[in-house]
Amino acid sequence: MLTIYHNSSCSKSREALKVLTQGDEEFQVINYLEEVPSVAELKMLLHKLGCRPHDIIRKTEKVYLEKFKGKELTDEEWIVAMHENPILIQRPIVVNGDRAVIARTDDALDDIL
Repeated sequence: MLTIYHNSSCSKSREALKVLTQGDEEFQVINYLEEVPSVAELKMLLHKLGCRPHDIIRKTEKVYLEKFKGKELTDEEWIVAMHENPILIQRPIVVNGDRAVIARTDDALDDIL
């Protein structure tokens, strides 16, 4: 089953959810601002995405600019920062089995479906 880590205030996330809704596959929606991923869950997502924590940080968010911009954090510290400030996480993330993508484009979403 597919899983989408969704933020309803994000247009890209809403677009990805719309595509999933129009498809035939079952999927689960996780509103990650309300159901904040645990540190272990974030590590699993990063593994499935094949990237490092800093790669999925939203660097335009106010909390990033105020608390983290210019800081050199370890991967573990970035993961904790995302757990404590989930708005920092790029969205939407769509998971299909052992793979995941940041589905901000139609091509990325197509790749995971």
